[in-house]
Amino acid sequence: MELQLESILLPGVEAIRPLIIAGPCSAETEEQVLASARQLSAQGVKIFRAGIWKPRTKPGGFEGVGLEGLEWLKRVKAETGMYTATEVATKQHVEAALAAGVDILWIGARTTVNPFAVQEIADALVGVDIPVLIKNPVNPDLDLWIGAIERIYGAGIRRIGAIHRGFSSYDKKIYRNLPLWNIPIELHRRMPNLPIVCDPSHIGGKRELIAPLCQQAMDMSFDGLMIESHCTPDKAWSDASQQVTPDVLKYILNMLVIRETNQTTENLVHLRGQIDEIDMSLLELLAKRMRISREIGVYKKEHDMPILQSPRYSEILERRASAATSMELNVEFVQQIMKEIHEESVRLQMNIMK
Repeated sequence: MELQLESILLPGVEAIRPLIIAGPCSAETEEQVLASARQLSAQGVKIFRAGIWKPRTKPGGFEGVGLEGLEWLKRVKAETGMYTATEVATKQHVEAALAAGVDILWIGARTTVNPFAVQEIADALVGVDIPVLIKNPVNPDLDLWIGAIERIYGAGIRRIGAIHRGFSSYDKKIYRNLPLWNIPIELHRRMPNLPIVCDPSHIGGKRELIAPLCQQAMDMSFDGLMIESHCTPDKAWSDASQQVTPDVLKYILNMLVIRETNQTTENLVHLRGQIDEIDMSLLELLAKRMRISREIGVYKKEHDMPILQSPRYSEILERRASAATSMELNVEFVQQIMKEIHEESVRLQMNIMK
């Protein structure tokens, strides 16, 4: 499905990469909201974000100030001229945010994962012209993300963008949410005219990771950044560890290297031609390997042998890993390739056994 999208830019916001959306994780008090907005406005930020309704993993946590916070966003617009953005998760949220004049809505990761909830939001947006940004679902499911985008598009919204905030994992490791950059890259391949904004605050979960994640996003041609910035982040009522002060935000943005995305690629033609030839050779070798796998499958069937030969599979993985090391290839990468090839070989042989 090719989406005929329009620009998510608002009047007075220049089309310069990266588009910056910044503000605290949550609107906590009127004073906190206005202080953060004034400082961010002084740094040149045009779009102010703040969570009014906050979905929490467990009950009992701070779940947002609710409708009162929308009045504070009105004051932000009136006093600073900034545009405002907030998260919506229900029909009632959409109606209240629109009535308060919020300029940009976004759909959170916990909502994107639920098609019923996304459809409810889409139904509430019929007949409305407003930019809507859609975060990836908490789990790494590209089709679910695309489905949410298509539901909002189906409501008549044409100013749509995606937000990459990483994917939840039981094993947290370095990041709060795993970046899995291949998923937004594939989203861009399928929907090349869809703007994609990176949320390094939720990916990193720690303020010291925000700067390198911002640079990675820019190196991969993301269109914008949504960064949590609080006037006193250590005192924040939610996600304190991943928020930065407006001054630190300015430093991070000033240090970014923004590479030219419209450069000519004529000098790469020869090298890309070599890549094409190598890829075709790889495909030919894979086809040959699968033909041999089929022959092995026929032999196993004729001799009543089981398909899975565990010692042989372990031997292949160990030998290929050793070879990868000697060739200065990433061992995990090579092992993953061999696992995929083995699974396809098993599938072919299972078909023969039928």
